[in-house]
Amino acid sequence: MTQAVAAPSSRTPASPSVTPLDLRRACGQFATGVTVVTVRDGDGFRGMTANSFTSVSLDPPLILVSVDRRNRTHQLLGEGEPFSVSVLSQAQQCWSDRFAGRHGDVQHQFDDIPHTLSPDGMPIIAEASASFSCRVVAIHEAGDHSLFIGQVEGIAQAPREAPLLFFGGKYRLLHLDEETPNSGHA
Repeated sequence: MTQAVAAPSSRTPASPSVTPLDLRRACGQFATGVTVVTVRDGDGFRGMTANSFTSVSLDPPLILVSVDRRNRTHQLLGEGEPFSVSVLSQAQQCWSDRFAGRHGDVQHQFDDIPHTLSPDGMPIIAEASASFSCRVVAIHEAGDHSLFIGQVEGIAQAPREAPLLFFGGKYRLLHLDEETPNSGHA
């Protein structure tokens, strides 16, 4: 038996028993990878650190990134727009901090960052654990964020680069087992 659930309205008030800080702390107990999402910004580019990233579908290949509606990147992503996602390795924590805005408004500066360009001309951070070249195919409002669904048009991966993790409000390290091949299965 399937049960229909009403989609939450962006106008639905939050439960008084669940504060934004409570939700952030509880969700912080779920370990995530760390990504940099790159979009066009006029004649240049803009990067944004995101850990709200997930696969949505294998066929067709779709991913999702959640972006705060107050973030400049939100204004730049639109239906049909290209973007890239670089899954950061442990050695790339500095890029996470930079694109999270911890060094001021430098999220538009790519000159000193080793990167390649996707077929759409979007920067992909060099030596990332994985990267995705995408195009926005759907946008869904969800409270103070929007969920951007991207059609994956290209991927690259460096399976021996351990990913940067975020857990409990801190960066964490993952030690890869040298004997375990990267099978691509979860």
